[in-house]
Amino acid sequence: MITKIYNLKKNQTDQKILQRARVQNKIEELSAEILMTQTKLETTSVDKFGAISDFAILQIHKNTMKAHIGKLNMVKNRLEQEVEKIDEEIKELLKETEQFKYLVEEEKKEAFKKLLKKEEEFTEEYVQSKYIAS
Repeated sequence: MITKIYNLKKNQTDQKILQRARVQNKIEELSAEILMTQTKLETTSVDKFGAISDFAILQIHKNTMKAHIGKLNMVKNRLEQEVEKIDEEIKELLKETEQFKYLVEEEKKEAFKKLLKKEEEFTEEYVQSKYIAS
């Protein structure tokens, strides 16, 4: 029973680690998109002798990109908080896994001791039967 619980905790830990990796990948994707949008924001321009309306449209476009960057940063911050939460869950699961691992090892030691004791009893019985037979 303890072995099953140990394996369950181990699997849960592995799943949380995979979940953390997926969230980290999303954060990296968002960071790349933020960087790309920031670069576009800084390099977007109009012709030197363009119409006044071109400058107004450019400003609207830049404001839209700034708003998009703000939204991406909000999502990124939320995902970073989720990673912190997952890290805490992983720590707890690792603690529980270690506890159950210790219990499993203790069970194995007890089983080995019982086996040695039975073997010793069998050996004693064999010696006694040989002694009686002689």
